[in-house]
Amino acid sequence: MKKLIVTADDFGLSLPVNEAVERAHQHGILTAASLMTGAPARDDAVERARKLGRLGVGIHLTLVDGCPVLPPTQVPDLVGKDGRFSTDPVKFGTALFFSKEMRRQAEAEITAQFDAFRKTGLAMDHINGHQHFHMHPAISKIIARLAPEFGHPPVRIPVEPLLPSYRATSDRFRERLSSWLFFLAQTRLLRRRARKAGLSVNDYVFGLNDSGAMLETRVLRLLDHLPRGTSEIYFHPATERWPGVDNLPDHYRPVDEFAALMSLNVKAKVQALELTLAPFREAVSPARRTTV
Repeated sequence: MKKLIVTADDFGLSLPVNEAVERAHQHGILTAASLMTGAPARDDAVERARKLGRLGVGIHLTLVDGCPVLPPTQVPDLVGKDGRFSTDPVKFGTALFFSKEMRRQAEAEITAQFDAFRKTGLAMDHINGHQHFHMHPAISKIIARLAPEFGHPPVRIPVEPLLPSYRATSDRFRERLSSWLFFLAQTRLLRRRARKAGLSVNDYVFGLNDSGAMLETRVLRLLDHLPRGTSEIYFHPATERWPGVDNLPDHYRPVDEFAALMSLNVKAKVQALELTLAPFREAVSPARRTTV
């Protein structure tokens, strides 16, 4: 059996993103959305989500390229003079690894983000991180501690399988190979900590190598090459571009990604392949807590 989770990241980032999530869930193939609890349009996202009973809403933990939930004065080592997180995940992640004070502040901020999600009243469908920062050793440790309080939500393991990804696209083999090797190594600790905490994980993820370019033609090819098990395909959809510092990268194509989610051709392909569409909690198998 092939189960498919279709996720929109950055839920709450802007009204065009929120509108895309709502419409793609109601009329397209979207099954889940990852909420940024400190984003500008968070309240609007929560209001929409409460009306969409089948949409699986998870938390999109943010420590880079965004704003904190806590006042900047409480996390001074995590933000710049503008009160925003760093846009350089490598530099920030390295500093976080070596600084005990930064890790303390990061734990306070992540705890605040979990608490902010709790206050929405929504059931937490899954956990992931903006720019996949949840796989950082300091962050995965916090996740393993906090997640059981939220009903043991599943955690995204961001490793895109090499051969299905390349067979579906026939491009950038060396880039896909490098990505697969990097994320395979970086997520080992995350997977181990999730298993120890009794948190389920997806089998595969797609969208990692083509982030911002999950267009209809690419999605159709990926659907033909999904392996058996539970796969997640994630998108960054929006109904239009918007101004401001919180806009998506210039090379992203959010309107085209939204069109892919709404595509009648994609919906027909899902039906023809008899794929089971579901949010995270319904798609992944319950995990057994281990002591490994």
